[in-house]
Amino acid sequence: MQYLTTLVITGIAAGALYGMVAMGFAMIYKVSRVVNFAQGEVMMLIAYTAYTAATHTGGSAVAAVATVIVAAIVLGYLLERLVIRPMLGQPVFSIVMLTIALAVLIRAIVGMVWGVDPHRFPVSLGSGGLQILGVRLAAAQVWLIVIYAAMCVAVWAFLRFNVIGIAMRATAADPTTAMLMGAAPSRIYRLAWIMSALMAGTAGVLLAMINNIGIEMSDIGIRAFPAAVMGGLDSVIGAGFAGVLIGVIENLAGGYLGTGYKEIAGFAVILVVLMVRPYGLFGEKDIERV
Repeated sequence: MQYLTTLVITGIAAGALYGMVAMGFAMIYKVSRVVNFAQGEVMMLIAYTAYTAATHTGGSAVAAVATVIVAAIVLGYLLERLVIRPMLGQPVFSIVMLTIALAVLIRAIVGMVWGVDPHRFPVSLGSGGLQILGVRLAAAQVWLIVIYAAMCVAVWAFLRFNVIGIAMRATAADPTTAMLMGAAPSRIYRLAWIMSALMAGTAGVLLAMINNIGIEMSDIGIRAFPAAVMGGLDSVIGAGFAGVLIGVIENLAGGYLGTGYKEIAGFAVILVVLMVRPYGLFGEKDIERV
């Protein structure tokens, strides 16, 4: 029983990381119907930028947090304005291939600038931790879960009650009508990319504090994508919740079936889910009138 409890609780910690990245996937797709397969690389690039800032300020947590915010704003703005916006209206396949090419480019840039060897992140959240049901979690894992929960609540409140959040939902439902009502779709798209980059960057820094920072951390993007699909690509909170489910399922598969099954467990689950609900657990069915 204790083994099962350990797998579930540590799976929740891993799933919180997936959930943050998956929410970034869903945020972009909900507004612009674009799947950003460079999400993991965006996470990695922002984390490396924060690593550089923290290293040059003696391990300052404030510098790392400020860098994540600034880097997310700049990177999200540039990607939407210079890369994605010129492609709007083009075939979906072309945009998908563009994001894949962008992922390869970012990996190459990070490898050239910072190298391919992992580094210890200079910021620590403390040496203590928390014991839950006999399972010991490191301080960084505890903060990961807390920040994930706070992010879910903040995004839900933003989309439901904030004027800009409501405009984002309106743009996602019908861009033309939203524009006639005063919303600016181009600004909404840009904000979605910035928020997605901020979610990814936050996840990247927390992951770096737990496992060090390395170029392979971008693989989290692919690991989190099943969560976005399972929760519903048009449901930001649903994608975040599905991330926790995927984390627990992966841990259980790795613990009881073998390490190799952990890598494919998430994709196996979404195959089953999509056969029952093609639009995801929390996604909305598209209805077209002809």
